[in-house]
Amino acid sequence: MNYLLDVSVLVALLTKTHTHHALARAWLSGKKPVLCPLSELGFVRVSMSPAHNATMKEARKALEDFYADEGAEFLAADISALDGQPSPSAGKSTDWYLASLAKEHGMKWATLDKAASHPARELVA
Repeated sequence: MNYLLDVSVLVALLTKTHTHHALARAWLSGKKPVLCPLSELGFVRVSMSPAHNATMKEARKALEDFYADEGAEFLAADISALDGQPSPSAGKSTDWYLASLAKEHGMKWATLDKAASHPARELVA
C-alpha cells in the first residue's frame, strides 16, 4: 500500500525536534511514502515559518533527501478540487483534496489528524 503524506506527517518525519517525529518514523517503517505538489509546497511553507526557520534551500534539500533516502514517489495532483467527497469545512478543503487524490489512486492518505473522517484516512499513530 502506498501512502500520500499529509503536510503534518511530512513535517514530523523531517523535523527531528517535532513532537511526533519518533511516532512518524516508527509508522513509516515498511511503508511506501508518496508526495504531491500540495504536500511538497505545504512542507516548504511550514519549514520556512518562524516556528521552524528553515531557508528555501534547506527546505528543498530536506525534500530531495527524503525522496532519495525513503524511496518516496511523486504523484501529480491530477484530479479536480470538485472531484471526490466534499470537505466538511473550508478549513479542511486541502486535507480532503489530498484524501480524495489518494483514494483516486488506490492509496491511503496518511495524517496525524485524529478528527479527520475521510474514508481514505490512515491515522499515523
